[in-house]
Amino acid sequence: MLDLHAHILPRFDDGAQDAETSLLMAKLAAKDGITDLVATPHIVPGLHQSTKEEIVEAVNNLNQTLKENGFPIQILPGGEYRLEPELPRKLSAGEIVTVNETGRYILIEFPAAFIPGFTDTLLYELQLLGVTPIIAHPERNSGFVREPKRLEEMVKRGMLSQVTAGSLTGMFGREAQKAALLFLEKGWCHIIASDAHSANGRIPMLSCAAQMVEDYMGRDAALLLVLENPRRIIEAREIVSIEPLRTSLKDKFLHRILRRKHTS
Repeated sequence: MLDLHAHILPRFDDGAQDAETSLLMAKLAAKDGITDLVATPHIVPGLHQSTKEEIVEAVNNLNQTLKENGFPIQILPGGEYRLEPELPRKLSAGEIVTVNETGRYILIEFPAAFIPGFTDTLLYELQLLGVTPIIAHPERNSGFVREPKRLEEMVKRGMLSQVTAGSLTGMFGREAQKAALLFLEKGWCHIIASDAHSANGRIPMLSCAAQMVEDYMGRDAALLLVLENPRRIIEAREIVSIEPLRTSLKDKFLHRILRRKHTS
């Protein structure tokens, strides 16, 4: 599996606070079957303002340490960029770390409580510059939860969305889980990532969510979301969308989940 969203670089944001935590996170990821992990430190004006050079250097240093310790995992450069009006200018100026530095995809984080009024125009400007925005964890954004059609509209215009593994498994509460399942069954989810921040709690793990998707949508859909599409993104290729879920399969899955809860 490939994890395209993790805060593993030490002392960059609210993720790993030291090198030891970074190593523990890498160890957990490898144990879970993750072979490649994109480091995506928060880039928020006035709060987290790491430069491209700082991110790339930290990724290289961490990879060297992992190699010296025999860890079978590779860290790739990236960033989680807060949606803000200066993004197109920064992209044009070469200041943005796209996913794996291919210049094709960029991970975008929205404010948690709403969808800004300038969103559609800004995302379109990024597309005109040749970059495809990946919307990070829309199921945890109140605007998308209230108006899921907004995500559908963006997907139709070529944006991608990344659902968090922990949202599917219930870590972020019932509302986020419900929205994550809706986006999944509608075919509006293109990749699943961990959004890991530590070596305990929000850890780099995809296997539980992948199994849930397999139960819900089938094995092909699970592999597409945690392996094939992430690989296509880091290689700057077109992704493949999953087919919307048939109602009969949805009812079967929900019945299975309710039965598990009743017997546990």
